[in-house]
Amino acid sequence: GLYNLSKLSVWWLRLGIAIERIRPGNPQQNGRHERMHLTLKKETTRPPGMNALQQQARFDSFVNEFNHERPHEALAMRTPAEVYAPSSTAYEGLPELNYPFHDRDILVTACGRICMMRKRINISIVLAGQRLGIKE
Repeated sequence: GLYNLSKLSVWWLRLGIAIERIRPGNPQQNGRHERMHLTLKKETTRPPGMNALQQQARFDSFVNEFNHERPHEALAMRTPAEVYAPSSTAYEGLPELNYPFHDRDILVTACGRICMMRKRINISIVLAGQRLGIKE
């Protein structure tokens, strides 16, 4: 998508979450994350479930073991469930967008376009449903 964004990353940005990326082709920069994915793949997809329900059951079992039974060296041999604490900040939805220095704001259509003066301008499908500030 536009600037390597996805609908999920647009949502994160609207919540004020900064997106950090590793350099392409350098998985060692994110070793713990890559290792977790290797373990997940090894334990849940080899062999794969016979159907989607069986596969989901394998994922659910892995998540339970990973979070409640398996101690993690990075957590001083505790489980994630032992150190988890819910956020003290309640989720209140996405903040309203405000463009005080723009001439107007316009909604991106479901197909990723804005329509101005009978013209269709392609923006990006990842911004579908978002309001953009427009300057002449």
